[in-house]
Amino acid sequence: MKKYLSLLFLACAFISHGQTYVKFNGATALILVPNIGVETSIGKKMTFQFDATASFWESIDGAPYKALILTPEVRYHFNEKNNGFYIGVNVSGGTFKLQKYGYQDTNNYQKGYNYLLGMTLGYQWKLSEKWALDLFVGGGHQEAFYKGYSIETGERYDTWIHDYNKSGEWILYRGGLMIAYKIK
Repeated sequence: MKKYLSLLFLACAFISHGQTYVKFNGATALILVPNIGVETSIGKKMTFQFDATASFWESIDGAPYKALILTPEVRYHFNEKNNGFYIGVNVSGGTFKLQKYGYQDTNNYQKGYNYLLGMTLGYQWKLSEKWALDLFVGGGHQEAFYKGYSIETGERYDTWIHDYNKSGEWILYRGGLMIAYKIK
């Protein structure tokens, strides 16, 4: 999986005809959940960003907290690209093995996949010719498909459901402060 993500990031960087930044989210790094991305120019006031957020925690309070979210996003910059306010639209997808909200006091966790449709609002500052900051928050609607398991036994607790449980909710699922370095 890491090999495919690396190839996708490199492809985004070399296909572009304008500015390209590699990014690292300093805010999520503080909680040891890496979020890396590439943003490249696709028009006069438009950019395309592709990023990946991953959690590799085997256990938080006794429950797994593993997740991977891949997010392609098109952004419209109100002033100049990569400097000032922007709005973005995205379609994300991911996998997870974690204890969903509402299950914290149980012996259960959920494992499955999801897709998310949403928007991002942000502001970028050019610090120099090569460095920039990107402060952003985003959210939207999530649809999740999962199966429930016991933490102690690993057996399914939702045996009355033959396929996947389903849930949909409006959530915030993106945010932070990206540190960006211009590579092109």
